[in-house]
Amino acid sequence: MSAVTDPDPDPDSPGSDPARKRRAHGMLKLYYGINEEGKPGEKRDPLDPCDINGARFEPEVYLNKLRKDSSLAELMDQETGMVKQIRSLDSDMQTLVYENYNKFISATDTIRKMKNDFKKMEDEMDCLAANMAAITEFSAQISGTLQGQHQQITKLSGVHTLLRKLQFLFELPSRLNQCVAMEAFPQAVTYYTKARSVLHQYQNMPSFQGIQNDCQNIMAQLAQKLREKFSDGVSSSSELSECVELLLRLDEPAEELCDKFLSHAQSRLEEELAGLEAELGAGSHQQAPPTASTSSTDILEFIDKGCNNFVSSLCLVIASYQELFITSVPGTSVSSRLQDGELASRDVPRMASSKLVEFVDRLCGRYFSVVELRIREEKGVGDNSLLVRALDRFHRRLQAVSKVLPGSGVPARGTEIVVGAARGRVRQYLAGLKSFYLDSLTDVRQALSAPRLPGKEAPSLAEVLGGLSSAVLNQVKSVLAYVHLFTAKDVSFASKPYFKGEFCSQGVREGLVVSFIQFICQSSQQFCESVGEKGAPSTPPSLLLLLSRLCLDYESSTISYILTLADEQFLGQDQSPLTPVSVLCAQAREVAQRLLNHYVKLQGLIVSLSLLPQDQSPLTPVSVLCAQAREVAQRLLNHYVKLQGLIVSQMLRKSVETRDWINTIEPRNVRAVMKRVVEDTTAIDVQVGLLYEEGVRKAQSSDSSKRTFSVYSSRQQPRYTPSYTPSAPMDTNLLSNIQKLFSERIDIFSTVEFNKVSVLTGIIKISLKTLLECVRLRSFGRFGLQQIQVDCHYLQLYLWRFVSDENVVHSLLDEIVGSAAHRCLDPAPMEQSVIEVICERG
Repeated sequence: MSAVTDPDPDPDSPGSDPARKRRAHGMLKLYYGINEEGKPGEKRDPLDPCDINGARFEPEVYLNKLRKDSSLAELMDQETGMVKQIRSLDSDMQTLVYENYNKFISATDTIRKMKNDFKKMEDEMDCLAANMAAITEFSAQISGTLQGQHQQITKLSGVHTLLRKLQFLFELPSRLNQCVAMEAFPQAVTYYTKARSVLHQYQNMPSFQGIQNDCQNIMAQLAQKLREKFSDGVSSSSELSECVELLLRLDEPAEELCDKFLSHAQSRLEEELAGLEAELGAGSHQQAPPTASTSSTDILEFIDKGCNNFVSSLCLVIASYQELFITSVPGTSVSSRLQDGELASRDVPRMASSKLVEFVDRLCGRYFSVVELRIREEKGVGDNSLLVRALDRFHRRLQAVSKVLPGSGVPARGTEIVVGAARGRVRQYLAGLKSFYLDSLTDVRQALSAPRLPGKEAPSLAEVLGGLSSAVLNQVKSVLAYVHLFTAKDVSFASKPYFKGEFCSQGVREGLVVSFIQFICQSSQQFCESVGEKGAPSTPPSLLLLLSRLCLDYESSTISYILTLADEQFLGQDQSPLTPVSVLCAQAREVAQRLLNHYVKLQGLIVSLSLLPQDQSPLTPVSVLCAQAREVAQRLLNHYVKLQGLIVSQMLRKSVETRDWINTIEPRNVRAVMKRVVEDTTAIDVQVGLLYEEGVRKAQSSDSSKRTFSVYSSRQQPRYTPSYTPSAPMDTNLLSNIQKLFSERIDIFSTVEFNKVSVLTGIIKISLKTLLECVRLRSFGRFGLQQIQVDCHYLQLYLWRFVSDENVVHSLLDEIVGSAAHRCLDPAPMEQSVIEVICERG
C-alpha cells in the first residue's frame, strides 16, 4: 500500500515522465526489432530459454549460462543492471497504480452495479416473455372464435355509426335551441358547422330539408344576438373577438365585420385621446395649440398615461383584429375559410390589412399631434432628464406597434417626433445661452458704469473678465451635460443613426457650440458699429477693452477647450477607453492590406464626397473659429483705441477752438486741459495694464524729458522780418515739404497689437494728431505761441513713457509747435529755462 501512495518524488528518477517515455519508446523498438540507429535488429528466437523477455524464459538455464560465459566483473555489472531495471519497473507500476487508482475504484463499483442491474433485467425479461406468450395464446383463441363473424361485426359497426349521425341530425334543432337558451353560442356554432355540409348535401330529402330550415332559423336568431352583442358598447375585447369569430363562421360578410370591429374600437380609443386632450387643455385636436404651462402634469406622467392607455389599447386592438381577419390560427374553421373558398376569392386579408393600416394611421396621427403639443410646452433651459425619459418611453412603446403591425409607419413617425424634440431642445438651449450671455454683458456694463461708492473698491477689469468668462464657460458645460442625456447608452433612440451621427455633429457641435461661439463674436463685433446720439460713443470704452480680451482668450484656449469637450462627449462617446489586445492584434494584421488599398480608398472617398446629401455639411474647424475670434478681438481693440482717442481729442479740440490765441495773456502755468490729458492717459494705462501685457518698447534716450522744441527750425521763416517778400512763404513751404521727405512717416490709424504699449501709442497718436490739425486752423499771437510751447513741453514730459517709440511723440509735438509758429503773427518764442520752470511748477 505504501508503494501506491508514496510514489518516487524525484523528477530525475526513471519513473518521471521523460524517462518513462524514453523507456516506452525503447520497448517499442525492442518489440519491433529496431536498434538505436533505426535499422531492424537481430531477430530473436521466441523459444530461447535464455531470453529474459521471452515467453520460454528459464531462470536456471539463464544463470548457468551467465556463470559459464561471464567473468566475475561482468556478473556484478549484470546484477547491477538487473537491479536497476527491477526498481524502474516497480516505480512504473507504482506510478500507474497511483494515477489510475480512482479509475480502478470507479470501475469496480460500475461492474458491481452492472451485475445487480442485469440480474433485475433478467427477471423482468423472463416476466415479459411469459406475458407475451399468454397474450399470443389469448389472441389466437379470439381470432379462432370470431373468424366466421368478422364481416358481420364490421357491417354492424358502420350501421351503428350512421345511426348515431342521424340521431345527431334529428336532435340538432333541439340542441341548438338549448345552447341558445344557455347562451353557449360557440357550442351552437360548432354543432351547426359540423352538420351544415351534410344538410346541404341532402337538402332535397323532405326530412333533411325540415331539419335544415329549423337550423337556419335558429342560427339567424343567434346571429342577430351576436350582432347586438357586438354593437353593445359594454362588451369587452375578448367578447368582441368571440362575436366576430362566430359571425365569420356563420358566413357573415367579412368587410362589414371589419368596419364594425374598427368602429367599435375607435370609439374606445377616441375616449382615451379625448382624456389626453382635456388634460393638455387642447379640447380638440383641431384647435390652436395651447399656451405654455397649461398642463398640470409633467411630461413623463403625461407620456406614461398616453402609452399605458392609448398605445396599449391600440396594440390589443391590432392583435385581435389580425388574429380574426388576417392571421387566424392554422387549422381553425376561420383560418381555413379565410384562406380558401369564397372569402379567399374576395382577398379578405388584403382588404382587412388596408383598413387596419388606415385606422391606425388616423388615430396615431391624432395622438402624435397631442404629444407634439405637450412637448412644445417644455420650454425650460434647465435639466431635461424628465423630457428624455418621456421620449425614451414614448419611443420604446411605439416599437410594440411595429412588432404587431410591421408595415405601419407609426414607429418612423414617432422617431421623427423624438428627433424634432431633440432639435427643438437644442435650439432652446442655444437661445438660452445667447440670453445668458447678453444678460451677463448687461451686468458687466452696469458694473463698469456704476458710480463708485466712497470707501468701497470697485471690481477691477481682470476680475470682471474672469467672472464673465467662467460664468459663460460653466453655462456651456451645463448645457452640454443636459444635451448629453439624449445620447446616453440606456436611451433606446440613442442608437438610431440620427443620434449617433447628425445630431452629435450637426446638431450639438455645429448648431449649439459653434453657433454660440459665432454669436459671441458677432454680438461683440456689433459694439464696434454702435453710435450714440450726436455721434457720441454709446459703448463704454472699458467694455470694448474687456470684450477684446475675452475674444483673444477664446482664440487662444477657450474655443479649443469647448470644442474638445463637445467632441469627447458626443463624437467620441462610442470609443472604449480600454482597447482589448485582440483589437490591437487585428489592427496590426490589417496594416499591410490598408497600405495596399490606400489609393483605392482615396478615390472612393472623392466619389463619396460628391454623393453626400446636402444636410451633411463638414464640421467647422477649430482654426476657423479661432481666426474669427481673433479678428473680432482685433476690431474691438482698434475701436477701443479710436474711441479713447476721440474722447481725448474732443477735450483738446474744444480747448483750442474756444480760446482767443491772438489776444491771450502771457503764460504763467500749464493749461488744465493738458493736465487732464495726462491724467486720463495714466488712467487708460492702468486700465489696459489689467488685461494686457506690457509689450516691447524701443530703446529710450537718456534726455527724453529734457528735449526742447525749436520754433525757428530749418523749415520756418518769421513773417515779421523787414526782409519779408512775397516769395518768402513759397520758400518756407518748400523747406517744410523737403523736411517731411526725410522724416519717418507716422501712421496714425495703424493696426493695434495686443499689448499695453501699442494701445497707448495708438491713443496718443490720435490725440496729438487732432491737436496738430486744430492748431493749423487757428492764428496765434506771441503769447499764444508761448502757451503752445508750454503745453507741448508738459505733454512731452509725461507722454513719452507711454508709447513704444518716443520719437513719435517728439515728432508730433515738434509739428504742433512748428505749425503754431507758422501761424503766429508775432513769433517770439519763450526761453527754454522759463518753460521748464513753468512746467515744473505746474
